[in-house]
Amino acid sequence: MSEQIEGVRILIVNADDFGASAGVNQGIITAHERGIVTSASLMVRGAAAGAAADYAWDSRLSVGLHFDLGEWAFTEGEWQALYVVADLTDPDAVAAELDRQLDAFVDLVGRPPTHLDSHQHVHRKEPVHTALAGAGLRMHIPVRDATPGGIVYDGAFYGQEAKGLANPDAISVDALVALIERLAPGVTEVGCHPAAEDDLDTMYRRERITEMETLCDARLRDAIERTGVLLCGFGDLAQFLL
Repeated sequence: MSEQIEGVRILIVNADDFGASAGVNQGIITAHERGIVTSASLMVRGAAAGAAADYAWDSRLSVGLHFDLGEWAFTEGEWQALYVVADLTDPDAVAAELDRQLDAFVDLVGRPPTHLDSHQHVHRKEPVHTALAGAGLRMHIPVRDATPGGIVYDGAFYGQEAKGLANPDAISVDALVALIERLAPGVTEVGCHPAAEDDLDTMYRRERITEMETLCDARLRDAIERTGVLLCGFGDLAQFLL
């Protein structure tokens, strides 16, 4: 990390699932234009990916790839697949699908992604971790939880517990202000999932509307200014990091 920002607290607020639906797109755009969202991760297979990419063309929003290999929901006491794109245990299948989605990203957005992560954090396990981390190294861009030296991912701003139980306090303004106040020096990515409408078939739905409202609350800007936190997107990091 550059000496010029030693001791400085840098905050990236990244919205996942860009392109998943019209409601998600509008929630992310609203939270970027009126709130504190600085980056988004695009699902190139999403129903509204084209509209999300159209916005990204002329926006200051940093946009990365939300690598999509499937989605799972906790129902009837177990995790069940809603859809599966590729075999998560097959390195060749994962690598081939990653190449397809990276190519699709450039076709849609007209530029490489500013960062990489994955839907439902599937890259925290092998062989997806190696594939995504390797792509990040080749492209010289950050990968969530896999960038040496340092971007810390904070997933505390999420309105459900591990198996889908509601946790509304976690996505309140007070909770997010407290998160900002306790940021450690260095770069922290805070994940979020805003939406303007409940139009996505997923176990995390109504919480998204609350997230959008929270992310646009003026008290967050006040907290950022009061604590001296530097708010930026993934695309802005090059000017700060070696």
